[in-house]
Amino acid sequence: MLELLTSQLAVQATTIIILLLSVGLAVVITRKCIAKPSRPLMLWSIGLWLFVLGVLIEVVFAYNAYSEFLIASYLFVVALLVEFLAMGSMQLVDSHRLRLAYYAYNAVFTLLLLYSLVASHIGYILTEYVVFGNLPYWVAIWSAFITFPAALVLVIVAAKSYIKKRSNKLLSIIVGVIVVSVAGTLYLVQYPAFLYLSEFVGILCLWYGFI
Repeated sequence: MLELLTSQLAVQATTIIILLLSVGLAVVITRKCIAKPSRPLMLWSIGLWLFVLGVLIEVVFAYNAYSEFLIASYLFVVALLVEFLAMGSMQLVDSHRLRLAYYAYNAVFTLLLLYSLVASHIGYILTEYVVFGNLPYWVAIWSAFITFPAALVLVIVAAKSYIKKRSNKLLSIIVGVIVVSVAGTLYLVQYPAFLYLSEFVGILCLWYGFI
């Protein structure tokens, strides 16, 4: 079963399905944002389009096409998408000062990550057609400074929102956003294919919540 999940054909099929689902969801959210402008929706929409871009690169990797520019772009996009999802959630926080502090924090560490990606040499880090390998030290450090606080913001704001509204659709959105944001950590357990399986589950949860 695990050999089937990690075969090239399975990875190709999974990434293409996730790409189609994420494009559809990004279009839906963008239309909602245009019809009824909302800063949280706008930031979540940007985050979802970044997710689409990340999955598109994953499709390319699934066909064993690889370059240092592609992997650097992928790592940057993954950090950015978590940032934008978290910034969308931060719009639900009442404190203007706290929001500005978080945005400034993100700006600093995003620039540091970008510099480290440009300055570092990233070798071939695909395992079973999935990004799975040791990153340059500073790339890993600055990525962690971006993604871990973002995941914490998503969890805390989502929990508070659910306690107030008790909505099943909201709960589904919460689960979807969290899973999509931290999907990259799941494949570290043992099998890289868990990355795409978790992305698939996250997108399905988001579809249920938003539609």
